[in-house]
Amino acid sequence: MTPPAPTLVVSDLDGTLVTSAERVSPRACAVINRLVAAGVTFIPASGRPARWMLPVIDQLGLRPMCVCANGAVVYDSASDRITYAAELPTEVLARVTATISEATRPWLRGRGLAPVTFAVERAGRSAFDRADELFAVQPEYPHAWDTDEHSVEPLDALCAVPAVKLLVRHEAMESADLFDLINPVVDPAEAHVTWSFSGGLLEINLPGVSKLSGVAHALGGDVADVPAVDPSRVIAFGDMPNDVAMLRWAGTGVAMGNAVDEVTAIADHRTSSNDEDGVAEVLEQWF
Repeated sequence: MTPPAPTLVVSDLDGTLVTSAERVSPRACAVINRLVAAGVTFIPASGRPARWMLPVIDQLGLRPMCVCANGAVVYDSASDRITYAAELPTEVLARVTATISEATRPWLRGRGLAPVTFAVERAGRSAFDRADELFAVQPEYPHAWDTDEHSVEPLDALCAVPAVKLLVRHEAMESADLFDLINPVVDPAEAHVTWSFSGGLLEINLPGVSKLSGVAHALGGDVADVPAVDPSRVIAFGDMPNDVAMLRWAGTGVAMGNAVDEVTAIADHRTSSNDEDGVAEVLEQWF
């Protein structure tokens, strides 16, 4: 028997709703528009900044509340306004970058590898703020994707402005291995480490920040009290470790067919991959 229809649908974007061609399929667009027309709340939840949400929601033709930067930012796309931002203070940025650099340098040097480098994502007020004021990188930072929408700053300048996300980069390592090297040296009372891209990139937010906390703030509450939502009527979709908290909370946490093992292990259900319309495959049971 088909369970009751969800009242809230939360979906990661990259590797989940978005195909490897950076598109939302017509099938997925159609089912999401049907569920919204039926009164169901839809929240996209991503590691992306607000400005990178627009190319996706433009394809959907919707203007939802968006969870960005792994939950550190909530963006009201209907009013083009950042409504919530959980920022790493400057003193924490300085301590965490120093700790990571000092702890990893001997291990990397012993293997003939360069040091890690850093970048920061800042909140802003709108998705149309200047990107080079929001995304800043060290001069040596190797970009994980092609972009000229950034400023270049020395490390002390990166740490001199609060940031919603600190990025740690080493292009010669896998993200899972980089996580195993760095996570043990970061004080969990100061910062939370996760990853969503396999090619040597870690993402650091405030403790307690996750896509789940972002969803709670998008709904007008906090992670201890997600307002007016019965988790048993929630479906969440994801593929990477930064999706785990929201998948565990949702009554039905769905791992994509292309999800990493850590996500598949905790999910209630596994669907097809992002290139095979896995999100639509599940939602079409009701809509």
